[in-house]
This record gives sequence, C-alpha cells and structure tokens, in this order.
Amino acid sequence: MPMDRLTGVLNELVARMEEQGTAKGAEVVVREVIPAADGQGPRFLLEGQGDKRFIRMNANSYLGLSLHPEVIEAEEATARAMGAGPGAVRFIAGTHTPHVALERDLAAFHGREEGMIFSSAYAAVVSALVSLTGKSTFVISDELNHNCIINAIRMSRPAGKAIYPHLDLAALDRHLEEAKGRARRVIVVTDGIFSMRGDHAPVDEIMAIAERHDGDFPENVVVVVDDSHGVGSFGATGRGTEEYTKSPPCDILVGTLGKAFGVNGGYVVSSAPVIRFLRESSPLYIYSNPITAGEAAAARKSLEILQGPEGTERLRHLRALTKRFETGLVANGFEIIPGDHPITPIMVRDTDETRRLVAALFDAGVLATGLTFPVVPRGDESIRFQINADHTEAGIDEVLEALATARLAS
Repeated sequence: MPMDRLTGVLNELVARMEEQGTAKGAEVVVREVIPAADGQGPRFLLEGQGDKRFIRMNANSYLGLSLHPEVIEAEEATARAMGAGPGAVRFIAGTHTPHVALERDLAAFHGREEGMIFSSAYAAVVSALVSLTGKSTFVISDELNHNCIINAIRMSRPAGKAIYPHLDLAALDRHLEEAKGRARRVIVVTDGIFSMRGDHAPVDEIMAIAERHDGDFPENVVVVVDDSHGVGSFGATGRGTEEYTKSPPCDILVGTLGKAFGVNGGYVVSSAPVIRFLRESSPLYIYSNPITAGEAAAARKSLEILQGPEGTERLRHLRALTKRFETGLVANGFEIIPGDHPITPIMVRDTDETRRLVAALFDAGVLATGLTFPVVPRGDESIRFQINADHTEAGIDEVLEALATARLAS
C-alpha cells in the first residue's frame, strides 16, 4: 500500500514542528576525526563542509576517552576474540565474560553489592522505574528531570505522582507528607546532573528527607538517581553527584557508559535483591541484546583509566578547563549558570539571538547546541557547551574568541 493518506498527515505534523521550532532538523554528519596534535585537541570533518575543521563543544565524552588508544584496542581485541555482536539476548546465549566482569567492576566502583548493564542509560531508567512501580506506588520527580524519567513515569502508571519545582526540597518534603496513607511505596527520582543546565541535585539532602519519611511507608521511600552526566566527570574521583555532595549511597543509581566512559550502554547498581529482581522483571533487559562484548571490554578499560593516575590528571584538567571557560565567558559579559560540572550554558534569553550565535559559531568552526523556545521556556533560551578532557587551553581560548567576535557582530 502507498500509505498516501498517512504520509500526508505525517508531513503536516513535521511541518508543524518546524513552524513551532521543536523540530531537530538535519543532523550533522561526522565523516572523519582528526586526532589531537600540536597542542590541539581532536578536530572533526563534516559531510558537506569540505576540509573545514570543527572543534566539538557539544559532546558528552567528558573524559575524552572515546578516542583513547587503549580503550579502542580493548574493544578491537575482544571483538576479534568474541565477535562483533552478542548474537542473542543475555538469558539465551548473549552473556559474555566481559559483561559479567564489567557489572562486577561498576558495582565495586560505586560501593554497591551488584550491578547490571543495559543497552543504554535510557533503557536502564525506564526498566528500573517501570519494574519498581506497582499499583500502590507514589512517584515524586523534579520538574527538570530527563525525558527518560518523564516517559518512564508515564509508562509505569503509578497510583499517584507529584512533580516538585526544580530543586525545591521543601516541596519534596510536602509531597512526601501528602503521600502518607495513599501508597505503600514511594519512589523519589531525580537527575544527578541536570543535562540542560549543568547544575546538580543535592543528593545528600534528598536522602535525609527520604529517611525522615521512610517509616511512614510499608515498602519504604526509595531514592533513584540518574547520574548519567555526573559519573566520570563530577566529584573528586569521578564517582558523581553522590561523591560531590558527600551523600550516603542512594537506593538505586543509574549511570551511563556512553558519556564520560566514551563507549556505549547504561547500567544500574544497587543491592543484590534489587538487581536480582530487575534481571527477572525488566523487559528492556530480558528481551534486548546487550552491548557487545567489545564495548564491555572498552568500558572496563575506561573505568580502569579513571581509577588510575591518568584518570586523576584528566579530571584535574577537565576542572581547570571548565573554570577557564567560565571565567572567560564572564569576562566577555555572558550570563552563565556557574558550577563545577563541565556542562556550561550561556543564558542568551532570546530565541533569534541564540540561533544567530549558534550559526556564527558554526561558521567559525565551533559545534555548540542552542536551546530555544518552545524547547525551553521563553526567556530561558541558551547555548549549551560541554567541556571534554581532550580539549586544550588553546581550544578553549579559540571558542571564547569566536563567541566574543559573534557577539560584537550582533
């Protein structure tokens, strides 16, 4: 069938997204990566842009490990030994030694009893929340939580839910009080690092509030933290928002292998009973292929690097570059949301100006992401920059100069 009538409807829907400014548009296609050399970090060649070199300021590869030769070699060697793909879901025949070893290493890294890996952090969040939400569960969520949390709550259909204003812990406390008698179990879920802003949840305070109310619910107040942007890039040793806030371990921690670790996949770490339950109940784990054995080996190598002297130096360098960039932005008169995380947004607060600046940066060879209305509220339009450890001081200064030139051109 030609689907002619459906095609017309779909074209209209996409056209409406474009008119409203919510369409993502054509994707930038990287055709070649030029390795770091001569005091410069890696540069990227794009389809349709000839030999023009771009510095990438919108990547989540915070530790710069995706191009690390030891990480690449670990993946290649394991792929040669075990194949390019797992060949099956894990409970049939898709579990390999590197999967099990990675789960053990992640649990130890976070001080938990056990861990389990998923095809992505999105799948990990959805699986954990849907599996743990029953007919007598109340869910409480920060209003700026990631889309994966929002969709997971929708799919889980809890007995009740409440959304508190961003980082408003007094509101969180009130919602817990109001949930008494309405649910047997409460799940409090938050991002560790909020990906659009780079600010962090006070996990230590959230844990204290949850503990204060825990005795009022027969099946506990369970705190779930998605620290995908925090793990590997935040805290003295890269253990994320828990470490930064000096919090006791949250009940369920979700992380990713696809950001600071530079590979692919997501994971959950928790107590042994929780992980055992999730292995038996999470459809996105049971019925989806895992990451490849090669990817698991590469992630283990990244974790090993992070915990060694090189990881310590990369974290130091990352923090120094983040501070250098923030200081330069303020000196040039830009409004920022200050913080220690390498996500550094410029608050432009105007849709047209945000788009103009992003285009000017692209012309100058800088890849950055603009967030405009209605994706963000009117007045919160911004450009999100992400510092990586394979950036250099010269590269940061190059971006600052491009921004200053673009601003003067307005």
